[in-house]
Amino acid sequence: MRQDRRLHWLLLAPALLLMAVMLYYPMFGTIYESFHETSFLSPDPKFAGLALYKRVLSDGTFTEVLTNSIVWTLGVVLLQNILGFLTALLLNQNLPMQGTLRAVVLLPFILPGVVAAILWRFMYDPQLGLVNSLLLQAGLIENSVAWLADSRMAMVSVIIAAVWKGFPFSMLIYLAALQNVDRSQIEAATLDGAGPIRRLIDVTLPAIRDVVVVNIVLTLILTFNYFDIIWVLTKGGPQSATHIFPTKIFETGFGQFRFGEAATYGVFSILVLAVLVALYAIVQNGANRRRASA
Repeated sequence: MRQDRRLHWLLLAPALLLMAVMLYYPMFGTIYESFHETSFLSPDPKFAGLALYKRVLSDGTFTEVLTNSIVWTLGVVLLQNILGFLTALLLNQNLPMQGTLRAVVLLPFILPGVVAAILWRFMYDPQLGLVNSLLLQAGLIENSVAWLADSRMAMVSVIIAAVWKGFPFSMLIYLAALQNVDRSQIEAATLDGAGPIRRLIDVTLPAIRDVVVVNIVLTLILTFNYFDIIWVLTKGGPQSATHIFPTKIFETGFGQFRFGEAATYGVFSILVLAVLVALYAIVQNGANRRRASA
């Protein structure tokens, strides 16, 4: 038994070492850096204690970044999962050219993030963009809109671009889950007179509930840390209207050389992600208890 335990840890050692080097070392390095102040004129780190935390929290930009991050994350996750699930339901039917349709739907997801952002930047162009052209032809707007330059529309614009880029990921997961739903239960519900909506609510959704929860948590974490779309489209502007934690960290650290403040934003970002993971654990434990008591 003791030899088996030693062999167990010996086999796990490479993975644990890699995780420590790639994950935990940078994390603790960020925490250490958040207690030291640097600048372009004074690049050598100087211990500042909690001064950087106080500075960041007292700055109105932090509240704006936190609010933007929440709006961005919830907006993208909600729309991405709804659109992904509806698309999965459609592609789960016996449609002609089913393989081709699935390949076409996956195209946005396989595009590099920077390429997708540049594509949407052209589409949002006030003069030559496809978005304004279609809306003008449909009579929905009277004048061209500067989608990325308007602080009221910039966040909506980047959310739409991110949903277009990311919904095939959710679609793929939901499609795999739908194909594993017990067909006999659906057929039994049909014989009992249940319509499509009732079968969806009573049979399909309970069967894939765990997949839905895991997918929502995954998209929450991925979206919260997403950088490419917003940085290429707006660089956090206009007037910080689309700044989220990753863009603010990049701008503060590599744009202004204030690595201590950038690390402080990184620590707050880690805390928010920890809260998200804790919420997932609470929801998952509650679901496990309900299944155990059923």
